[in-house]
Amino acid sequence: MVKRSDILSMEYLKKTEFTGCHQGMRYRLEGIMGADGGKRLGCTVWPEPFNFFTTPEEEKERAEFSFDEDGVTDAVAWMNDRLFEEKDRWEQAGEKWDSYEQRSFSC
Repeated sequence: MVKRSDILSMEYLKKTEFTGCHQGMRYRLEGIMGADGGKRLGCTVWPEPFNFFTTPEEEKERAEFSFDEDGVTDAVAWMNDRLFEEKDRWEQAGEKWDSYEQRSFSC
């Protein structure tokens, strides 16, 4: 279970993105522009083994939340819902390490 205490402070999120992982699910929280032009908290989850940039878009799930403490709490709840609802996906993610073809890791 992802906990609020696993995520760094709002002051940190105001400056840059935060990434982490839990039981085969990787996640990223970042400030994004919402449809109304205001700042929102974007949350993305995807299965291991690759990082955000080398994982295909079709394997990522995204959601938006308010860019405040309540939004972080809501994002944590959403990530935990993903953990529970897609348990097999995350548990099987570690099995893919040896099955992936070599990928380019250019910056």
